[in-house]
Amino acid sequence: MTEQIILASGSEIRRDLLRRAGLDIQVMPARIDEDALRGGLVSEGVQPRDVADALAEAKARKISGKEPGALVIGCDQILNLGPEILSKPETPEIARDQLQRLSGQTHMLQSAAVIYQGGEPLWRHVGVVRLRMREISEAYLDDYLARNWESVRHSVGAYKLEEEGVRLFTRIDGDYFTVLGLPMLELLSYLTMRGTLPS
Repeated sequence: MTEQIILASGSEIRRDLLRRAGLDIQVMPARIDEDALRGGLVSEGVQPRDVADALAEAKARKISGKEPGALVIGCDQILNLGPEILSKPETPEIARDQLQRLSGQTHMLQSAAVIYQGGEPLWRHVGVVRLRMREISEAYLDDYLARNWESVRHSVGAYKLEEEGVRLFTRIDGDYFTVLGLPMLELLSYLTMRGTLPS
């Protein structure tokens, strides 16, 4: 690689995806008030796709200000059920409520990535996935959360597709990496086209 790359995210999944793809990255999680920023954007009627993009940009911009020579990747993922944005559940009860509301419905995941260098944006992309959740019985929902709460508590929607959460779905339209929180193929294509990664 010809340039230093920093991931402005504490997500282990994103870190591992990039490292497994052969990228030598540093991890420097950006400390921003995500809840306040998201809440302000939502109250202004900003669309979920643009909320994800704005949060990803805020993270990239913050770290780029500290490391201006590096390519800084900021990421964020939003789950929306219609116009409503759901957050990571803070308790098993909230997770249960979210899953009940998603049961039998189609929702969307918007996974944004923004690259900054020298305090300026160079590239951005928002990947979109549509997911159809099956009707979940009360008994299975209780058992699912009892088994998986510690794992899914940090996941928007209270599921992980790479784990038992895949059993909750009947249809998924979109890219698997986008479900995991990173529009990976588009990001790698940009870095290759730029010459940061060899082709």
